[in-house]
Amino acid sequence: MLENPLIRILGIPVYSYGLMLGIAFLVGSWLFSKELKRLKIDENFGVMITFLAIIGGLIGSKLFYIIEIWNFGTQYETNKIEHNPLSHYIQPEYLFTPSGLTFYGGLVLSFILILWYCKKKKLSFMQILDTMSPAAAIAYGIARIGCHLSGDGCYGINVNGTFWQFLGCSYSKGIIKPDQGVIPLATPIIEFVASVFIFVALWLLRKNTHYFGQLFYYYLLFSGLERLLIEFVRTNPTVILNLTQAQLISIIMIIIGLIMIIIKRNKNEIAKE
Repeated sequence: MLENPLIRILGIPVYSYGLMLGIAFLVGSWLFSKELKRLKIDENFGVMITFLAIIGGLIGSKLFYIIEIWNFGTQYETNKIEHNPLSHYIQPEYLFTPSGLTFYGGLVLSFILILWYCKKKKLSFMQILDTMSPAAAIAYGIARIGCHLSGDGCYGINVNGTFWQFLGCSYSKGIIKPDQGVIPLATPIIEFVASVFIFVALWLLRKNTHYFGQLFYYYLLFSGLERLLIEFVRTNPTVILNLTQAQLISIIMIIIGLIMIIIKRNKNEIAKE
């Protein structure tokens, strides 16, 4: 694990999570541009779509995080669960902290902005989502490395003294430190590995799709399944039926992906090269 901040440039701190988030966007943007070029879509569209994805991702994920900790409480300040009014979290220490970026919030707002842009430019929204899906998968995994390096609290269950201790990490220098004697399962690393597999699967499938949206539906299915399973060994609060908020959203993703794949299984709308 790395110290936070890592370095200071002109007095501005550079944090490990921010660094990995930047790398994630660079890698994702490069892959997205590569796919646009292959599909003979104007790469200038890609620049604007990437910009909207960054803005939507950062703002949406932070807003979702604020709502989440307001609803469930936070360990950010004292390592103890605290419940405060919403106004308590509309403060710089929460809005501009290097931690606290919730993936699904960023995903939703990014979709809204990209949909607006595609309609404005008369682009196929589903084709653009297909094109972005492999990049989104690997970018998510790289960002999870940032979670691991910063120790922002998205840990797994305590594996101290168990067979799985070799997959644990003390996070003693993390932003949110575990209790003494606790060695959490390093779930960000597990998610990174899973994201690599999802990326490879989508990358191999991308030239064998039969309709716009097919690759995106596989992304929903694979990513939803990954998050659903990893949450069983994380320590997030449950909402209903002993499931976490992320698991409920993951189940919706899986259902949408499966239903659309089944409904459109006989479609063949894309002319092959």
